[in-house]
Amino acid sequence: MSIKLIEAKNLKKSFGNFIAVDDIDLSVERGEVIGFLGPNGAGKSTTMKMLTGFLEPDEGKIFIDGIDLKSKPLEAKQAIGYLPEGAPSYSDMEVSDFLSFVGKMRGLDNNELLETRLSNMAEQINLKEVWHKPIETLSKGFKRRVGIAQALIHDPDILILDEPTDGLDPNQKYEMRNLIKKISSNKAIVISTHILEEVEAVCSRTVIIANGKLLANETTQNLTKKFNKKNVFSIKVANELSNSQIKDIKSSLNFKKVTVKNLDITDTSILIEDEKENINLNKIMTQLKKHKLDINEATFIKPSLDDIFRKITQQK
Repeated sequence: MSIKLIEAKNLKKSFGNFIAVDDIDLSVERGEVIGFLGPNGAGKSTTMKMLTGFLEPDEGKIFIDGIDLKSKPLEAKQAIGYLPEGAPSYSDMEVSDFLSFVGKMRGLDNNELLETRLSNMAEQINLKEVWHKPIETLSKGFKRRVGIAQALIHDPDILILDEPTDGLDPNQKYEMRNLIKKISSNKAIVISTHILEEVEAVCSRTVIIANGKLLANETTQNLTKKFNKKNVFSIKVANELSNSQIKDIKSSLNFKKVTVKNLDITDTSILIEDEKENINLNKIMTQLKKHKLDINEATFIKPSLDDIFRKITQQK
């Protein structure tokens, strides 16, 4: 039986006349990694602050592992690790001292357990080279890693991460994604990010909001099916086609749209678009063989998450 570690119902939050979050429901089960997406000002950070107890919703309920966040805030927050926007810290403290301080604040009173967790953070988050340096002297990438370590120090069941790879170089991003994958099986993780390839790499479900409203809550695969109503098949052949060949191929294939473009004498692109669920590949190959064309490449083109994101958030 799946366990909902986060369950938020009918969340609403306004600042004066501005509605930041408008009746949002969100649940996250153990083992899930949720990609939380939206344009700037969509309400992502406000929602995350409510889920972690930093802001109280105007309306709605939040349950953390079945515990009402409003009535039992301290008990509920023990299960949460939070990386907020900007990763605030005590900049004059050394990395080791800061994480030790956070660990003790998080209830790691046993010195042996605390030392084990500190050692794990130094190793997992690759902080060894800056372990005894003041945080204010660190690069943006290292400061971000310190922020991630403070969220993980008490090994929480729930992680809520606002732009976790912001400021990290490509190698560090790769390492962070691998870490999230590694620890995700036993946690519920919510990641807010503008890097959509990150969502495709580590997230099991995508949640998209805009103007404070929930617009999508699906797996990436289901989003692709739901918001892309056409199949696109791309073929490249090592021939230059005559006008009569192009005309015959277009009329014979009889799909919704067939585009043939000669790129040079040894490279022609054929793009086939149709709203049918399955494009008849045998029909296509038969026509190409009739014209004795040499196929270099043939592939279905799937919309990227960027395309889907724009399509969803720009809907009127």
